[in-house]
Amino acid sequence: MSDRILDPQTLLVDAALPLERGPLLALVTLLLARVPDDAPLPVRDYEQIALLLNGHARAVLASVNARRAGLPVGGPAQHLTSVVVAEAERRLSAPPRGTLHCVQHRARLVRALYERLDRLGAEPQPLYAASSLGDIAR
Repeated sequence: MSDRILDPQTLLVDAALPLERGPLLALVTLLLARVPDDAPLPVRDYEQIALLLNGHARAVLASVNARRAGLPVGGPAQHLTSVVVAEAERRLSAPPRGTLHCVQHRARLVRALYERLDRLGAEPQPLYAASSLGDIAR
């Protein structure tokens, strides 16, 4: 199993395409709410989810790295971001597996990378469009 989803040469990551943050964070929330006692998904589903999270984590990591380059050298924000980047690279170096445990770890990684990106001054995007919230309230 490849560690990158449909992007073996990181062409999409390097292209800086916008990410669909809302749906992916909804998936992250759903995955982190699952417990081992829940009915398991098929292994192939876990494998596909792990690949999706892996690819997304790499794309967000590229954005975090780009923002880190603009931080003051030796400052606390740069140091903390370097720690987050190193940990993300370490986690992404492990091959994804088709288990709930693996996808939950990847989900936590994606969430942590988005938190770091937001703290570095990226424009936080709402999880859902305002129009979809209005539909829910009705």
